Amino acid sequence: MASLKGSRRRGIGLHLVLIAGLLLSVLPFYWAVIMSTHSSTEIFSYPPKLLPGSHFLENARHLFDNVDFFGSMFNSLLVACSVTVLVLFFDSLAAFVFAKFDFPGRRVLFALMMAIFMVPAQLQAIPQFVIMAKLGWIGSMTALIVPAAANAFGIFWMRQYMRSAIHDELIDASKLDGAGFLRQYWHVALPVVRPGLAFLGIFTFMGQWNDYAWPLIALTNPDNVTLQVALSQLNGVHGTTDYGMVMTGALLALVPLLIVFAIGARQIIADLGKGAIR
Repeated sequence: MASLKGSRRRGIGLHLVLIAGLLLSVLPFYWAVIMSTHSSTEIFSYPPKLLPGSHFLENARHLFDNVDFFGSMFNSLLVACSVTVLVLFFDSLAAFVFAKFDFPGRRVLFALMMAIFMVPAQLQAIPQFVIMAKLGWIGSMTALIVPAAANAFGIFWMRQYMRSAIHDELIDASKLDGAGFLRQYWHVALPVVRPGLAFLGIFTFMGQWNDYAWPLIALTNPDNVTLQVALSQLNGVHGTTDYGMVMTGALLALVPLLIVFAIGARQIIADLGKGAIR
């Protein structure tokens, strides 16, 4: 009886901790909604406004008047979707080779890749800019897409996932059936590692969508920028910052991320459930 009461108390305590964590996680999003529906004067009023206001449409109208919001969103979608597709293909392909095939120099190549993974992105900006300039890609979306088409983290993540998820017996059976390398990759490896690909897709899309530094450097035309760079132009417009307008832009910029996360999370849960049933 005492042990039953103790387990109930632990369960209640665990649920209280989870609820507190949930509230802390939701609070920034709720506050962004509150700020986007008020004017700057109301945002800095005391006591603070804790309920939604009536200025959202007005803030949205000011936002669309000051920046090309939908054009910048299209640029961000183009870059994020293109990079995500390329990363999923190239990283999973390279990871499949590292995980399931033995060839001369495999360990050396993997060590070099991990060394590149440890180099901060800021150190790569200058040589990357020089290369893009020599290719004539500065100012175009190509300068954002091609350098990010493959990365060391994605290869490392998918290699580790494939080593445990893809059994050697599956590869051997496909070889007996006469399957070549690409057929093994497409029909054997990819169906098994879809949860890992879903996570990598979400991670890559979010990273590209939120990227600010490299698009600011590479896109020299202020009228043709990604969404994060466009939103940064709202700071100090007309000498003052309209925080209601800024928060409206930030809130609208979250919508594609939430959609991608919902789709990717559903894919992860569905595939994990299928694996458990098997």
